Amino acid sequence: MADALRVALAGLGTVGGGVIRLLDANRDLITRRAGRPIEVVAISARDRTRDRGIDLSRFAWVDDTSALAAQDDVDVVAEMIGGSDGPALTLARATLAAGRGFVTANKAMLAHHGLELAELAERGNAPLKFEAAVAGGIPVIKGLREGAAANAIGRVYGILNGTCNFILSKMEAEGRDFAEVLAEAQALGYAEADPTFDIDGIDAAHKLSILASIAFGTRPAFAAVQAQGIRHVLGADIAEAAALGHRVRLVGLAEAGPHGLFQRVHPHLVPFDHPLAHVTGSTNAVVAEGDHVGRLFFQGAGAGEGPTASAVVADLIDIARGVAGPPFAMPAALLAAPTAADSGERRGRAYLRFTVEDRVGVLAEIAAAMRDAGVSIESLIQRGVTVEGHVLVAIVTHEGPERCVAQALERLRGSQSLAGQPLWMPILG
Repeated sequence: MADALRVALAGLGTVGGGVIRLLDANRDLITRRAGRPIEVVAISARDRTRDRGIDLSRFAWVDDTSALAAQDDVDVVAEMIGGSDGPALTLARATLAAGRGFVTANKAMLAHHGLELAELAERGNAPLKFEAAVAGGIPVIKGLREGAAANAIGRVYGILNGTCNFILSKMEAEGRDFAEVLAEAQALGYAEADPTFDIDGIDAAHKLSILASIAFGTRPAFAAVQAQGIRHVLGADIAEAAALGHRVRLVGLAEAGPHGLFQRVHPHLVPFDHPLAHVTGSTNAVVAEGDHVGRLFFQGAGAGEGPTASAVVADLIDIARGVAGPPFAMPAALLAAPTAADSGERRGRAYLRFTVEDRVGVLAEIAAAMRDAGVSIESLIQRGVTVEGHVLVAIVTHEGPERCVAQALERLRGSQSLAGQPLWMPILG
């Protein structure tokens, strides 16, 4: 049998500890599948004294995380530190420049610096793997990069953040509002103390930019992702969506077309008969549409110790087998610089919700703004639902350009009839 693949772990939080536990639990199986043993030989983390429930005395402790890149007895560094810059990026650059393999679960770093790291990996002939960076234990990176490699992908989309999906499906099941369910999610550990990255769609946008790069052969373009989170979704919106035959989900969607690459994270109304409507709790799901393979649907645990560690170790097994390949499915030099598509040209149906004063003329004012902007109304609903003394009005539009909807909302900006900003959600086609 070949010599062991020697691994250094940077970061011993939930995922780092999970990697060690998984390698211990399935050691014989992993060795047979990899064709050689995979052994952790060095570790590094911020707090050496913390009890992690694992015997760490068998590993060499390295205080300076960046020094792992220069260890002579290390073949691969696995990074679970997190953060788009700082120590994680320093370690990634040094490891790849030294010609050593690098495995990461760090979607923020890849979204911001993926092209640079891919170029470093190619120059150093070093594998760069990141299955755990998107959708936890779901093998969607491998599925797109390898399984669907012969296909032209039309679009890729899905539920990419488990925290938001937990909150929305809890609101749906129990008829509660956002703030109350967020507090519960934080108490249960599903949401961070500062949940901004999750609930404002930034985490999902990081992941979407990685998926789009692999699916469409473009450079990661996180800055071009339009991101809108779920903090303004009301329980009444979810109830109205259900009455219309839909569920509310935070969907990240990327689509390549003749006018460029469209990337957006936004709450959507998803029809009951679409598989994403049935993804509940903290589960993630990704849909890819290929020109020959058709619709591919990936679903599973999107976070957590076991699923994420599973993806990290799967990357280590690939490296042990000698399976590398370009990180973003084609050589970095062939990745196109994407042109951002104009969202105003997109056509579709939409859900609009207004919080308004309960008085004569308000509905006429809204309808006039829609008419003047060229928005065709399919249905206008006022059920008498009140929020702090105001009435909720919901509109579903016929299919049309998003630009017209934006113009209608702009016409209503500053109206004395409206209390707060309207909520707009596309209806997934």
